[in-house]
Amino acid sequence: MLYHVKGELVLAEGGLAVVDCGGVGYALTVSTNTAEKLSPMLGDEVLLFTHLQVREDGIELYGFGSREELSVFRLLITVSGVGPKAAISILSTMTPDRFAYAVCTEDAKALSRAPGIGGKTAARIVLELKDKISKDQMSGDLSSLKDTPAARTPVGAASGKVREAEDALGVLGYSRAEIASVLRDVDTAALSLEDIIKTALRRFSEK
Repeated sequence: MLYHVKGELVLAEGGLAVVDCGGVGYALTVSTNTAEKLSPMLGDEVLLFTHLQVREDGIELYGFGSREELSVFRLLITVSGVGPKAAISILSTMTPDRFAYAVCTEDAKALSRAPGIGGKTAARIVLELKDKISKDQMSGDLSSLKDTPAARTPVGAASGKVREAEDALGVLGYSRAEIASVLRDVDTAALSLEDIIKTALRRFSEK
């Protein structure tokens, strides 16, 4: 199984990126967001995380600029009726943190703005992924949440934000222990939900 490709970027346009790895050019389907970030890097060495999709009529390789984007893609294709093209469409419309925010706040309208994603599909994404997150929380190690901001903050708006931020970061593939460690020193009471998520993602990227 391919985990990532690393090499010279020779093409990045539309929804396609081509990476030359030792003389072999790998063509990867990418989101518009990733393609835009890659376009100024032609000729440079890049690393893209990958997902290989094998079907009866062919094989397609998908590329992602971050682990978070790959995690969201893989989460989306577990939803009934959502295939790789629909997942790429959503990731072309919103970043991984915005996707997590939309799911955790049940904002199906934001998801339905992606081309090819109707209202019913967007609602199904919210329903199935919110349920999955809840199951993950129920089976997780609750002891990892001790002495975290969520445990120390009185019940109310601030603690609600922390719980929603934890859910959003869980959507992106981080464990409860990793999330608790990163949020421990974040002033969650002073930040909005979206800023809490962005701050946590920035700290994950710095590790």
